Amino acid sequence: MHRAILAIAVPIIVSNVSTPLLGVVDTAVMGRIPDPAYIGAVALGALVFNFVFWGFGFLRMGTTGLTAQALGAANAGEIRASLGRAVLIAVGVGAVLVLLQWPIGEIAFGLLDGSPRVESLARDYYDIRIWAAPATLINYALLGWFIGLSHARMALVLQLVLNITNMLLDVLFVLGFEMGVQGVALGTVMAEIVAAIVGFAIAARHLRRLGGTWNFARLTGAGRMARTLAVNRDIMIRSLALIVAFAWFLAQGARQGEGILAANAVLTQFIGVAAFFLDGLAFAAEALVGKAVGAIDRAALTAAARMTTWWAGGVAAVMSVVYVLLGPIAIDILTVDATVRSLARAYLPWAAFAPFISVWAFQLDGIFIGATRTPEMRNAMLASLAIFLIAWWLLRPFGNHGLWASLYVHYAARAGTLLWYFPRLIRLTPFKA
Repeated sequence: MHRAILAIAVPIIVSNVSTPLLGVVDTAVMGRIPDPAYIGAVALGALVFNFVFWGFGFLRMGTTGLTAQALGAANAGEIRASLGRAVLIAVGVGAVLVLLQWPIGEIAFGLLDGSPRVESLARDYYDIRIWAAPATLINYALLGWFIGLSHARMALVLQLVLNITNMLLDVLFVLGFEMGVQGVALGTVMAEIVAAIVGFAIAARHLRRLGGTWNFARLTGAGRMARTLAVNRDIMIRSLALIVAFAWFLAQGARQGEGILAANAVLTQFIGVAAFFLDGLAFAAEALVGKAVGAIDRAALTAAARMTTWWAGGVAAVMSVVYVLLGPIAIDILTVDATVRSLARAYLPWAAFAPFISVWAFQLDGIFIGATRTPEMRNAMLASLAIFLIAWWLLRPFGNHGLWASLYVHYAARAGTLLWYFPRLIRLTPFKA
């Protein structure tokens, strides 16, 4: 089991590290401009796409769980169909997002409260990046499918193609062509398209090995499609509740001034790096738990849940130590603005210990996704959002320290609510006698 966990987790961790590193590069190239408005603009622009794109992260998570269960049941036709359904949904949703880009942008920026200069730059970013919608969502589906098949190395290839291409284009467009936030957005659009093309090529090779042909009746059958949509609906609601919490966090930071906004943007890069390390173990839980559920194997499910969690806790502890020791150096690399550096150092302890506080929520997410117990995930996240908002309201007198403390409360609420549902997951999942 240890080898099985590492075979999935290590390639995913390597690939995931490139994703927050992309955010680090975005922040760093903007940080070369001695004006915190540019860092804030990229942070707010990316935040908008947390609403626009990450709200459809169910295309990754739902596809992983359903594919892993089909693999565990040795159902080749359903493995193929799980990818087909996800891609159909991705194309349809992506097209709708492009068509509705103006009202989506107005609503999203209306919910944020940045300065006029920051918002103007963030809108320039949004107007370009929105065109990546279909390709972005297709990449979510492809990534989820590869992880569900436990083909972590293929997920690694796809993510590296996406993120390395994006980073290189960001540097070229911003530092080379001096395109500012527009260059960051254009680099992202082009990288998403390249990654989707490569992903389809890799998937086609696996489908040839799998054998069989596309079956339209299986692909669009009412029962299977209804289950896919139900799983995706619950995960979407859960994801939107999570995004609202982090959007609220950044928006409240923005209301405290451009300096606090920029400092929090720098520190959230630390959280992003940690999250994608921890997601590697959570993804392993998704794949192994899903496969166990498909094979109707209770022992494999409990072993996967227990052992991936031990690994994740160890990784989280190491990351917190690294952040305590190297955090000040990282802050200086990410920004040249003296005010932002000073503020980021003041709030560094909150970001440094976040990995060890958040890891338990990440692992429980992975277990529930693999088992496709999505109603419980939805309800737990809605409850956690309510608890977070109450905590934020009570901690407002403590300023930005209170804001970070409320984020810790949110992590604890996520873990606590899912842990409360865990016995129900075991009880309601069918297993062989």
